[in-house]
Amino acid sequence: MLVRRRSPVLLRSLLFAIVAGSAAPAAAASITGVCPDGSIFVVQRAEVIPCRGAKRIDADEVPPMRPEYLPRPYTWQVYNENANPNNAYNLVDQARQVRALRDGKLPPISAGQQPQAQRDTASRPQAGTQPKARPAAGPLDLGLSEGELRDLYFIIELSQQSAPAAFEKDSARGDELLVVSLANSPAFEERFAEAWRKRGKPLGPVLLFSAIARAEEPFYANFTFSQGPLAFQPRVDDPMQFGVLQGRLGPMPRNTAVLGYVVLPDTLDPEVPMDIYWNDRRIESTLSPPPPPAPAPQMTY
Repeated sequence: MLVRRRSPVLLRSLLFAIVAGSAAPAAAASITGVCPDGSIFVVQRAEVIPCRGAKRIDADEVPPMRPEYLPRPYTWQVYNENANPNNAYNLVDQARQVRALRDGKLPPISAGQQPQAQRDTASRPQAGTQPKARPAAGPLDLGLSEGELRDLYFIIELSQQSAPAAFEKDSARGDELLVVSLANSPAFEERFAEAWRKRGKPLGPVLLFSAIARAEEPFYANFTFSQGPLAFQPRVDDPMQFGVLQGRLGPMPRNTAVLGYVVLPDTLDPEVPMDIYWNDRRIESTLSPPPPPAPAPQMTY
């Protein structure tokens, strides 16, 4: 039986072809990004990016080409899809907890989540300490008295007559469960600006909000403000954007209230109509409407 020996040249050629073939997918990797003018590009090499100051993004981060044509703000959709309990991604953890409870085990704890027993222990006053009467009066020291806090509720209620901006959550039978109202108060904004100047940052419009529970109902400040192509979602853990002045977020007993503030970016104008979202509800409001024109003087003859 004769065996032909392959030449070294042929072996080197085959080896080069294998190496080149394995490297082909890496060479075909593309760069995706967005230019300052809003255009989106997909290129093979960084040196052919068609603009300066481009933002490189992953393929799953490509924004819509005409976001102003969407029925709702794009950022609002992204936020709500991530927070949607029916999202298949979120259902994975929920299903694991249900299976664990079914099998008589403790449900798995997600990253950053604290066990209920530890949360209960942390919330109880320890021996030798005095329990707090109520939460601190806001992340920024505004020096508000109890009487001034009551006045802010009254301001929000009065503002609904000239600039209505309220959400109502009813039961299936039509019973009122929760009322969430927002208002723009120049007096509170001036008071807030005194504490803000210490931070050395520009101040945008400051809104007050209240949530009044007519029945046992949870309240979380999932607000989104949209005006034209701009959308803003305040971070509840950032006192420069959001703060609770009285009460607390979460489950609310019957006939209790939460009072707080939201700081909008200076690109949003409360004198112009804006869309306000709370969870899946939407209203349109001009939070600071212009004063009505003075009546024309009547001529007497």
